[in-house]
Amino acid sequence: MVSTVDHLATGVGVDLLRKGGSAADAAVGANAVLAVTSPHMCGPGGDVWALVHDGSHGPPTALDASGSAGSGADPERLRARGLTEMPLHGDAASVTVPGAVDGWLALHERYGRLPLAYVLAEAVRMAESGFAASPLLAERAGEAAAVAGNTDIPAGLSEGAVVRRPGTARAFRAVIEQGRDGFYRGEFGEGLLALGAGEHTESDLARPSARWVDPLRVEAFGHVLWTVPPASQGYLTLAGAWIADGLDLGDAADGRWAHLLVESASQAAHDRVRVLFDGADGRALLDPARLGPRRDAIDADRAGNVAAPAASGDTTYLCAVDGDGMGVSLINSNAAGFGALLVAGSSGIFLHNRGLGFNLEAGHPGEYQPGRRPPHTLSPALVTSADGSLRQLAGTMGGDSQPQILLQLLARTLGLGQSPGQAVAAPRWVLAAAGEAAGFTTWRPGRRRRVLLEAPADRWHDALAARGHVTEVCSDSPHTFGHAHLIEVSEHGSFAGAADPRAVIGAAAGL
Repeated sequence: MVSTVDHLATGVGVDLLRKGGSAADAAVGANAVLAVTSPHMCGPGGDVWALVHDGSHGPPTALDASGSAGSGADPERLRARGLTEMPLHGDAASVTVPGAVDGWLALHERYGRLPLAYVLAEAVRMAESGFAASPLLAERAGEAAAVAGNTDIPAGLSEGAVVRRPGTARAFRAVIEQGRDGFYRGEFGEGLLALGAGEHTESDLARPSARWVDPLRVEAFGHVLWTVPPASQGYLTLAGAWIADGLDLGDAADGRWAHLLVESASQAAHDRVRVLFDGADGRALLDPARLGPRRDAIDADRAGNVAAPAASGDTTYLCAVDGDGMGVSLINSNAAGFGALLVAGSSGIFLHNRGLGFNLEAGHPGEYQPGRRPPHTLSPALVTSADGSLRQLAGTMGGDSQPQILLQLLARTLGLGQSPGQAVAAPRWVLAAAGEAAGFTTWRPGRRRRVLLEAPADRWHDALAARGHVTEVCSDSPHTFGHAHLIEVSEHGSFAGAADPRAVIGAAAGL
């Protein structure tokens, strides 16, 4: 089974499984298609994180294919310009070395069964021959008008119009024929070096970004929950679940359920700006001695008043499981929409702005520095049963909101026994800082949190307001509440999956 944000990508992933490919082949092939059809969310100019369960009863492996700041990174230069935050658009300073292609190659090398040329073939074909623009791409295409250079995405793009992306096709062919050098030292790499004008060097691009790392785990809701370690914020999913599992949540129809999950997420994450950085100790962040007092501080009848202390997006998620029980939970992102609104030369490949996660406070452990990886919102999840067998693959887009959305999915599926379809389609809440849209500013110091409610969730409004929460019902922005996808393995070994209806064109399908 494969579940993605685009039925085209899901179809390619399922076809690779049908032809004998592994879940890793399906995940890489589907992600490559998304890189072609969904440049407003993801692509080879972004990063990748993944969790892989090999079908045995052992722990999953974790892949960190997030890139580092270039050798030319200089925080003093940005501070001298009067900046207190990393530039969002139009500046190569926020373009860390993209790790996606390194991640795909590492995943395929370790777990793939089919030749890479076969895995990437449909992505190359769609990029060369064209694909029909989705409603989501057409809606966001106007943002690409701000990009200087060859973007392949016309500003006036209409739904269903045929889009061709020859630069992406050339990049993928180069990877097939020359490996990583075909990408990082080819047309894409040359374009990135020229654009950065010293921000990145050839040696930066020569070092592979992908690395296999130890995953994080906690026990909650009767299962073992897994995620990737810092610099990912994935620990927040696990921390929120551990906190919530010790509370009397009740039923999701009750405002108490929403209140306690909001409080669990807030207690888990309010100090994220201070404690999340490249090299942070993820196990220490999940220590019960640290989380226990946070659980104890929750009042079932009143909203807490935790504030993000001052320190001293768009994304696409997919999952795949094969007939041998291997499961892959993978996430790839440009960070914010089309990323930095920059392309790598003639390749037309959009560059992410993942550097937005860096801090410009001098001496901060997450300060923008050469070779350092920024704090990351990308946070895939995987669940195993007590015996170590695969139970669930889950993830979502949503910037800072990802752990909050995953907490709700886990509480519904594992806590309440809801099906993937029920849980994914159910109404949600997310947190946002006062005066800000949901995205990358939730835990900005000195701001109180608002609880944004999806319109069908307005039944929680009165109950949350009565407990002291500042609430707001959002009826015109479904993407605020993420595009979540989930595959579950039943006790009988059968699969059940769901793609988020908020994504409009998503699909979960299997053999």
